[in-house]
Amino acid sequence: MSLRQVLMALGEELVEVRAAPRGLEADVRDIVILDPDDVPDVRPGDLALVIGARGRAALPLVRAAGAGGASAVAVKLDRPTPQLGQAAADAGVALLAVRPEVRWEHLESLARAVVRSTRLAADAGSGEVAGDLFGLAQTIAALTGGVVSIEDTASRVLAYSRSTDDVDELRRLSILGRQGPEPYLAMLRDWGVYQRLRAGEEVVRVDERPDLGIRRRLAVGVLAGDQPLGSIWVQEGATPLTEQAERALVGAARVTALHLVRLREPRSAFRENLLTSLLDGRTDAASVAGQIGADPARPAAVVVFALRGDAGDRTEGELRRAEVTGLISVHAAAYRRSALVSRSGGRTYALLPDLQPGAALLPLTREIVAAARKHTGLVVQAAIGGEVPTLDEVAVSRGEADRVLDAMARDLDAQVATLADVRSRVLVSEVLALLAEHPRVRDPRLEALDPELARSLLVYLDAFGDVRSAAAELHVHPNTLRYRVRRAGELTGVDLGDPLVRLFAQLQLRLR
Repeated sequence: MSLRQVLMALGEELVEVRAAPRGLEADVRDIVILDPDDVPDVRPGDLALVIGARGRAALPLVRAAGAGGASAVAVKLDRPTPQLGQAAADAGVALLAVRPEVRWEHLESLARAVVRSTRLAADAGSGEVAGDLFGLAQTIAALTGGVVSIEDTASRVLAYSRSTDDVDELRRLSILGRQGPEPYLAMLRDWGVYQRLRAGEEVVRVDERPDLGIRRRLAVGVLAGDQPLGSIWVQEGATPLTEQAERALVGAARVTALHLVRLREPRSAFRENLLTSLLDGRTDAASVAGQIGADPARPAAVVVFALRGDAGDRTEGELRRAEVTGLISVHAAAYRRSALVSRSGGRTYALLPDLQPGAALLPLTREIVAAARKHTGLVVQAAIGGEVPTLDEVAVSRGEADRVLDAMARDLDAQVATLADVRSRVLVSEVLALLAEHPRVRDPRLEALDPELARSLLVYLDAFGDVRSAAAELHVHPNTLRYRVRRAGELTGVDLGDPLVRLFAQLQLRLR
């Protein structure tokens, strides 16, 4: 994201621009800390926070930030310091003045949230998450007509809306990263406000306290299922809140939950992207091996996992998948330090490199599935792809694992499988996929059969012509089934005495 976007999100409550020799469109890729006692480690695209040095004392670090290619450097200024502005201009780095009362750890946390939430939104595309947390706070403010802050379960501000309204003391202190007035916080606890926010989607009304300088508020909890993730607070400004404010807050809480779930996920986006790129063929195996410390010439395999059944609403499902991915990552890393784990298309893939030939992956996979089932209470299935001799062939192992998992979908009692366990189902599934993709190959006479005759003929063929067992499965008299089979033959004209015709008919009827 651009430096302009970061500044718009943080607002003038925290920082203001003193110099911008390259403008405000420079990319901000990461937040780093500069301390006078440490050797500066700055890279292109960094926003560097100078901690421990104010005013002119920060001159060497401002120059170091510029030399390292930083997009901006933030410094606390007690008084105007023209030398800093000139040094920043000479170094080609933007200079941001941080208000003296702002806590550095709070500014760092907010700045990281701005960069990361926007990156997550960009990675997810237009369908998953709409915009970053700060942009979402601004949208909620527009819908409610108030001043918005989004907090975590420890009441730390994660994002807030910009406002030209007068803000009360609680809002001002929260943004600066300081605790609100204790009498007011005690009142919230006594009224059970925090307990109600953790209990459900109820919008809680909080009256104003003129004696404490606190204005009226609305608040709502942000939850994934029954797990609290945070809360949204809306302060009334100079004008009353809108009529739809409470309804808008309920919807906003559900959208915000998706953001907070993603911010909590214990995974490395960089390592995940490595695996996704390798499996998709966009990155060569040697490059990936160099990044993770693996030997590209040694055997490797892919294991794929999937949650089956109802994981709750969309947000709760996202949280469950994130928890399972984290659990898989821990087990995989314990098995192989260089393991990679990635989520794609509703599935979680684990790459296990540096294997000994013939490595037994079944015990590990069973252990992971058992732990995931116990942790989530949901059905978790896993498929083990075949071992390939080198890392650049892992796409083959991934394809095999996907086919095995597809074949397991109708048998929820199956927890872990390899190709050897479900080979016939995989083969039939792939043949059916070919029939589905090539309608001209199918026999139109079989397509024209009514559903009752089609199912009766399929059950008869599946029973290898055993009329009595097929009739029992269909709950009809054997003579009824004989009539249906004979009638199907007359209507289609297919020769059921030909074994190849029977095989083809069985496959096409199974596709129906």
